[in-house]
Amino acid sequence: MEIPVYTVDAFTNLPFKGNPAAVCPLMHELTDDLYHKIAAEMQLSETAFITRINPTEDFSTGSRFRLRWFTPTTEVDLCGHATLASAAVLFQLKKNINPTLVFETKSGDLTVTQKEEGYVMDFPLNPPTMEDPSQFSDIIKVAVGNHPVQEVYLCPNTKKLLIRLADSCDRTVLTSLQVDTGLLQNTEKSGRVNGLIITMKGSPDSQPGYDFYSRYFAPWAGVPEDPVTGSAHTVLGSYWSKELGKNKLLAYQCSSRGGKLELEVREDGRINISGEAVTVLQGTITL
Repeated sequence: MEIPVYTVDAFTNLPFKGNPAAVCPLMHELTDDLYHKIAAEMQLSETAFITRINPTEDFSTGSRFRLRWFTPTTEVDLCGHATLASAAVLFQLKKNINPTLVFETKSGDLTVTQKEEGYVMDFPLNPPTMEDPSQFSDIIKVAVGNHPVQEVYLCPNTKKLLIRLADSCDRTVLTSLQVDTGLLQNTEKSGRVNGLIITMKGSPDSQPGYDFYSRYFAPWAGVPEDPVTGSAHTVLGSYWSKELGKNKLLAYQCSSRGGKLELEVREDGRINISGEAVTVLQGTITL
């Protein structure tokens, strides 16, 4: 069996930046065991598997596909960068003729529309709720040490914990954090949290005018630090839209690779997440 595979750097227009995802367009479904083994072999934060829904269509003519995402250790319910990467493979490499693609996923139908520069993803919005920081004191200590924390929120739907650094912190505080993700995972075993967002207010008055910055850690899902995370921005977009009183936001995820996301929080309870993508590898998995 030969399976095509592509590595795509998402949320960037430069190779080796953004977040790399492996994408496998499949003519037929594989077993779950094989999905897990391929994702473990690829060792990227996510490997995406695209399958056709209508057998009479191919990857160039179809407008609707099934999409699943796997980390090296588990299947996930929502992934932004691997969805962006999947759309890029279909639009750029398979020369798909449709302006919009629909992916059937564990989080419902997700649409991706091609625009002049990059792609717009239509994702669910996941609002977080304010929490008492004392309920998460251990995980806060591991995550940010003695740096001042302004607020703590939890999104029960996604189990993502959001820690906002105080506005007195500058960006170097966030970028220089050395989070022990093994200790982080051992500190939180209650099942309440499976992803940690650390965020801070941006610099909207200086170019390019980022409204907020963030980093994201998910050792509970086999991803110590994710370089650029679309799913985390379904939480961040909701939080910062309310904090800043605006529905269009420019975000930067401050991992070592870094990535830019354009967000639009909509009145219908969804969020548009826009970004670019670059294919850096094309190959074949031979089994």
